[in-house]
Amino acid sequence: MADRLTVGLVGCGRWGRHILRDLVSLGCDVPVATKSAESRKYASEGGASMIVDGHEQLPELDGVVVATPSDTHASVIEAVLERGIPVYSEKPLTCDAASAARLASAAPERLFVMDKWRYHPGVEMLARIAREKELGPVLGLRTTRVQWGNPHSDVDTSWIFAPHDLSIALEVLGSVPPALSAVAEVLDGRVTGLVGLLGEDPWLALEVSSRFKEHRREIRLHCRDGVAILNDGYSEHLSVLRDEGGRGLKAPEPELRPIEGELPLLRELRAFVEHLKGGPPPRSSAAEGALIVRRIAELRALAGLDKGELT
Repeated sequence: MADRLTVGLVGCGRWGRHILRDLVSLGCDVPVATKSAESRKYASEGGASMIVDGHEQLPELDGVVVATPSDTHASVIEAVLERGIPVYSEKPLTCDAASAARLASAAPERLFVMDKWRYHPGVEMLARIAREKELGPVLGLRTTRVQWGNPHSDVDTSWIFAPHDLSIALEVLGSVPPALSAVAEVLDGRVTGLVGLLGEDPWLALEVSSRFKEHRREIRLHCRDGVAILNDGYSEHLSVLRDEGGRGLKAPEPELRPIEGELPLLRELRAFVEHLKGGPPPRSSAAEGALIVRRIAELRALAGLDKGELT
């Protein structure tokens, strides 16, 4: 294999252009398959080595990244897997449990999911606290991912936001607990939010919504002896509050731990590039991606959506 890898990129829209930027910065030749004028402009400005209309026109590749709309993932991934090379797909793996399970079974060693929050230094710090029981046994994890509006027109908020929080649970808790209950926000037939409860020991409580005034991303790790909090994806510190058994109304003084490191997108793409050179695989396997899709389908069914999906 040549020192300079050729990594194809299928899709170069609002998020795909950032993937292109980082792959180029990692020293890859990146031919891009995309159709819209705006996406082709992004590809040209971002340094694509070639721009073609469809993935079938891409040259010989060492690996490929899929960054098309979520509702096209199943068909695009199935097609590019035929090349016999590693495939890195943006989350969610697909938007239905059956297709996700089928793809994971078809290419368990070659298909991976881009769960960037698993590469966030703050999430990694939370995972260490949980794993080492620094604050005692883990009780549960609480995530909030809310904002106003959904920039994606192909799928609703639950499919765009919830995969992030379930991947955070995978990194911090080591698993994605079974879905127990859920309620959905629905407006004029559109799902604008989802509140779900998964597992019991430890539990995971998540809230996602596109009808919230503020833009909030919060992760709270609840342990017997305290709470560790990541207040925002761009926060410079992790806050640790130790519970010393007091029952007063005044919170303890938080310990602020600096968060340093590269942006998660660059880190996860570096992991894929290093894997193409013979290194270990990226963190989220196809099986884990399929499990996350199944958990979202379970939550949606519990909330009265897509009732027939899992039957």
